[in-house]
Amino acid sequence: MRFHDQGSDRAESYKAIPRVLVFLTHQDDVLLLRGAPSKRLWPNRLNGVGGHVEPGEDVRAAALREVREETGLDVPHLDLRAIVHISGSPGATGVINFVFRGDAPTKQVVHSAEGDLVWLPVRQLPWAELVDDLRLLLPLVLDSNRKAIVFGSYVPDSTGEVRFFLT
Repeated sequence: MRFHDQGSDRAESYKAIPRVLVFLTHQDDVLLLRGAPSKRLWPNRLNGVGGHVEPGEDVRAAALREVREETGLDVPHLDLRAIVHISGSPGATGVINFVFRGDAPTKQVVHSAEGDLVWLPVRQLPWAELVDDLRLLLPLVLDSNRKAIVFGSYVPDSTGEVRFFLT
């Protein structure tokens, strides 16, 4: 199959950056990254670890690479728990975020320039310090009884504000 056969000639209408987001747990704690004050996205806010998918890289490999780069951990297994589409305005580039969950073999992490890594009890998360959409998304991603993948989207309203929806 050729690249063109995938409808790539319509790329100006459909653009999305693939990203990964990973939440690691160890016993009753979850590993979160407090974004460095100098970060463009979510400085000083708590989020999972992650980043962009490199060209030619599959999303699972990207998630494992980002975990290694940002925490120093080698995680044997990650589960895809959610896919979230962040839609841009017509003609703008959006994002497709692949959200994973995994069990960390240890709590010993290597800090990076991305920010401060903190292990927090899942039952006592400081919700006001987390990136906004995690209030809805994180409980579903961490729910070990949930078997289905969560699908979500951000859709801009008439004012340009994006609203987060889960399905």
